[in-house]
Amino acid sequence: MNGTVIAVSAAVGDVVTAGQTLVVIEAMKMEHKIAAPEDGTVTGVLVAPGDTVAHDQVLVVVEPDGDGDTA
Repeated sequence: MNGTVIAVSAAVGDVVTAGQTLVVIEAMKMEHKIAAPEDGTVTGVLVAPGDTVAHDQVLVVVEPDGDGDTA
């Protein structure tokens, strides 16, 4: 289902933690928070508020922190 980006709280260079909200999308009159999948650094933000996005579209690129933890 398509949605509209209503907020982007990530910027290139930001250090993020798993679960941190990066983008908020409105679809079917509901807000959906898109969270960082893991700890890392944002290396790309591919959307802006007002953009229409599709299911499975890449919104933000997060490079894992690579500290070697597997806990």
